[in-house]
Amino acid sequence: MKVIAAVDIMGGSVVRLVKGDPANKVVYSTDPVETAKKWEAAGADMLHVVDLDAAFSTGSNSEVVARIASAVKTPVEVAGGIRSQEAAEDMLAKAAKVVIGTMAYRDQETVKKLAKKNPGRIIISIDQKEGVVMVKGWKESAGTKVADAISQFMAMGIDEFLLTSIERDGTLQGPDVQTLAEAVKSGARIIASGGIASVEDVIRVRSVGCSSVILGKAMYDGKISIDRAKAMA
Repeated sequence: MKVIAAVDIMGGSVVRLVKGDPANKVVYSTDPVETAKKWEAAGADMLHVVDLDAAFSTGSNSEVVARIASAVKTPVEVAGGIRSQEAAEDMLAKAAKVVIGTMAYRDQETVKKLAKKNPGRIIISIDQKEGVVMVKGWKESAGTKVADAISQFMAMGIDEFLLTSIERDGTLQGPDVQTLAEAVKSGARIIASGGIASVEDVIRVRSVGCSSVILGKAMYDGKISIDRAKAMA
């Protein structure tokens, strides 16, 4: 199982939000590039770089994302506000993979084209609240259940999904193991995100068969280290 370090960017700074609420944030660094290098040096298998301003349609940190991608050798997956073919292709030119959320549920033809043109480089974001997929910065329902979304995109040849429990994200309350376990049964590669607070949580997501785990708040607060997580992964 891969251990992925999250670098969430808002207003040019590295932040963590609670349940995706921009009003409930902690700033950890004003230098996202140095933060990315720090997690690379700590041994992260991948960096999960999120442009929160783009996700909330309040701005863009694309220049910062590009600087991170060129400053590290560790593969970077980019997420947040990638809602057009042009935006996806722009990020694919800089990063190893892109994570697509809102556009995946609004414009499936474009996503299908992107997946065909960039095999293995498109990850579908499944941000779920009570089993329902949420979009537009986690504010609107996509009207789709988690299992239906997975089967829909697997039929397009996409087999990697970032499954985030919105209610647990940034809370350190532990992962939604039940939803993760159900998703893994589909045969898809599932990246676990939301609520990871300890090495025990890493073991729990590994034991249900997740392919990767994203470390966020717990890592920034020193509750879990990348090397310790990797030893358990």
